[in-house]
Amino acid sequence: MMRVIVTGASGRMGRMLVRAVAERDDAELVGATEKAGSVLVGTDAGKLAGAGSLGVPLVDDVTKLPEADVLIDFTTPEACLDYARLAAERGLRMVIGTTGHDALQMEALRQTLASTPVVMAANYSVGVNLALQLIRQAARVLGPEYDAEIFEAHHRHKVDAPSGTALAMGRSLADGRGVKLEDVAVYAREGITGAREPGSIGFAVVRAGSIVGEHKAMFVSDEERVEIGHIASDRMVFAKGAVRAARWLMDRPAGWYGMEHVLGFAE
Repeated sequence: MMRVIVTGASGRMGRMLVRAVAERDDAELVGATEKAGSVLVGTDAGKLAGAGSLGVPLVDDVTKLPEADVLIDFTTPEACLDYARLAAERGLRMVIGTTGHDALQMEALRQTLASTPVVMAANYSVGVNLALQLIRQAARVLGPEYDAEIFEAHHRHKVDAPSGTALAMGRSLADGRGVKLEDVAVYAREGITGAREPGSIGFAVVRAGSIVGEHKAMFVSDEERVEIGHIASDRMVFAKGAVRAARWLMDRPAGWYGMEHVLGFAE
């Protein structure tokens, strides 16, 4: 039985993760965290998530967390670093779905978790990760002669842009072309921008309503347009993927893995 701690368990993804763990026969929720001072501290995580009573109260003091096998984090870059230290200290495996880390935070995360089995992904949907593979292949075949654009849309509450998944699509596209994304990305257009720079990868972002997640890579020539996209209709798809990654991680040594490893796209 895999013993799981879910951080930020009162949030949108936190509640989904609690439900996803509760629905599995081979996993057990043993701990759940909440922001310090929240009125929800002490609430049963299962009841809050609509999974029934699990006997696991939300805590804001990590010293109250029991022994576990894996910690799943979908919070903020700052909180993620704190939980990474906890995972390293306790010898926990860690599944990271938090996005928006800057370069310094990523370096600190990797140093902290150097001896920890980790899966980190911008998106835990099986369909999205298949799309990433297809985008890389399409970029190799079509080449820079096709203009490339990444479109993404999310709900009004999302705080980072472009989304981690959009950036992952951009990296897959750039990798397929044999270039670095940071050298060719165009994240904003306004005013007199001039003609499109050959080989560039553009990004377009929408934040509105309750959109769960839409992503699309477009390859456009004068004669045709190829689109590879994904639409999520329920956040549970991400939660189930994250718990699947946690299960996969149970038999792996220390290292830094992605969903491409979990799904068998990479060794």
